[in-house]
Amino acid sequence: MYEILDKINSPEDLKRLGRNELALLCGEIRSFLIEKVTKTGGHLASNLGVVELTVALHLAYNFPTDKLIWDVGHQSYVHKILTGRRDSFDTLRQLNGISGFPKRAESEYDCFNTGHSSTSVSAALGMARARDLSGADYCVAAVFGDGAMTGGMIYEALNDIGHRKTPLVLILNDNEMSISKNVGALSKYLRHLRQTPGYHKSKRRVERFLDKIPGIGEPTKKVILKMKTAIRTNVLPSTFFDDLGIEYLGPVDGHDIQALTRVLTLARGMETPVLVHVITKKGKGYAPAEVNPQHYHGIAPFSAKAHEQKEYKDYSECAGTALLRLAENNKSVAAITAAMPSGVGLIPFSEKYPERFFDVGIAEEHAVTFAAGLAACGVVPVFAVYSSFLQRSYDQILHDVCLQKLHVVFLVDRAGTVGADGETHHGLYDIAFLGSMPSMTVLSPASFTELEEMLDYAVNRHTGPIAIRYPRGNVSVDLPGSFEPGKYKIIGKPGKNIIIACGRTVKTALDTARLLNEQGIEVCVAALSTLSPLPDGLLQLLSCAERAVTLEDHSISGGIGEKIGALIARSGYKIKFTPIAYPNEPIVHGTVAELDIKYGLDAESVFKKFIK
Repeated sequence: MYEILDKINSPEDLKRLGRNELALLCGEIRSFLIEKVTKTGGHLASNLGVVELTVALHLAYNFPTDKLIWDVGHQSYVHKILTGRRDSFDTLRQLNGISGFPKRAESEYDCFNTGHSSTSVSAALGMARARDLSGADYCVAAVFGDGAMTGGMIYEALNDIGHRKTPLVLILNDNEMSISKNVGALSKYLRHLRQTPGYHKSKRRVERFLDKIPGIGEPTKKVILKMKTAIRTNVLPSTFFDDLGIEYLGPVDGHDIQALTRVLTLARGMETPVLVHVITKKGKGYAPAEVNPQHYHGIAPFSAKAHEQKEYKDYSECAGTALLRLAENNKSVAAITAAMPSGVGLIPFSEKYPERFFDVGIAEEHAVTFAAGLAACGVVPVFAVYSSFLQRSYDQILHDVCLQKLHVVFLVDRAGTVGADGETHHGLYDIAFLGSMPSMTVLSPASFTELEEMLDYAVNRHTGPIAIRYPRGNVSVDLPGSFEPGKYKIIGKPGKNIIIACGRTVKTALDTARLLNEQGIEVCVAALSTLSPLPDGLLQLLSCAERAVTLEDHSISGGIGEKIGALIARSGYKIKFTPIAYPNEPIVHGTVAELDIKYGLDAESVFKKFIK
């Protein structure tokens, strides 16, 4: 089907291609990506933007002997195509298929698992120093985007690199985007570098001239060296990276294979830390993605001809709309995001209240302490963030928010399993780490209506830190009555058999109850809306029970099942108790429904466990 791509089974096959064949290959890779990703879903725009860069990396380096780390890793599809996984792309992000991120267990060419931003430079530095400690001879390269440079961790690594001058190659893939448009002073700085393409040429020219200045005797040599330093400082355009002791090469056209291969080969041979600044276009080669790279960053399966996706109402949209309404009546409300305004439903808020909207970049730690500062001065900050990303700010939540009992509202989006993004993105740990913190209240809605009511309570009536966790998608059930903090809702007649559930698993619990009722087993469902602290009346409900099951979209460790199990144990009640949750192990990728079945959280599986 593809003239060149069908011949590429390993990076070695690339090195036999001529210039025209390489150009043709890049076009075929883009066609292949569009064909496959529009069927399976996945990260399209970011991968279209790194086609030439990935090809050039495999031409200039000798992977897997050399080490290649992708920051976040959602842009590694081309790398996977070139390293023997092309025939598996129909299974991309599918249950038992290949991952949408680098996976060490999947290929020897994936040397480090990634999924979150700004981690690649630290990992690359560790590998480079391991090489030096062992006396090995390989090169280490890390590819990260300009969006990653809004995260603080990368600067910790750059500072360390500059201190020891460890040789490695850092490739800055500059497309002016993370998921949404990049923000902040560093984004402006990189824009300035893009506008001075003659930087490296002028630097080399001046340095060659200065190196010809002769030295006569040690005293004179020292004076001249000081003069050279002074001249360099005042004549050469210095970059942030140079000032850290990291050689800067670029900017380079990220869609020119020949130029990229030359500069990457040069960087590979330098015995110093090097940063290669590459300019790419996100969505390159596919007009809809070029025009709207944010929309095509991560897509669900759709028709490539239609250029549109069906819109579904989900919890993110519900939260964003509800917060917008609350902000109209409460001028103290401010919204915060860590580079995810679209993903967490805050675009309408940002447009209507720009002065009260803060996108801090990929910097969750900063976002939390920034929110604490706002709260300490009377603002009601609402930080909307994916559960998986909130993990990165554990210390700040505890130290800067909870210990001071500050009124910060956390909208914990994508709580529970998230599907195809897999183990690095599942939000299976937030109940455990948030529920263990002093002063923190954790809520979980089972419906859109309940989420709206919870958010109104959290903003306008609650005092202290509070988190509302809700799932990806639109699983919503109608429950009787309105939300009351510290209470739970009973569906069915309380008696000997109880299923206790929260969030999206309330629907599964109700489906299980119907199956049990059909078998003549009367069971009631307790829908927990407050997870921490547990409702006071829960123990009274359990006092008459003989059989109880908890069901939650969370890890078995530290979830409501463990907490309720401990409550039962302390009470002395003789209850047959079974907590049902995800096991404490990395959870694979697949649809949420498939994962529920695989790990025993679907109604049929819960039914079987209940009657055992």
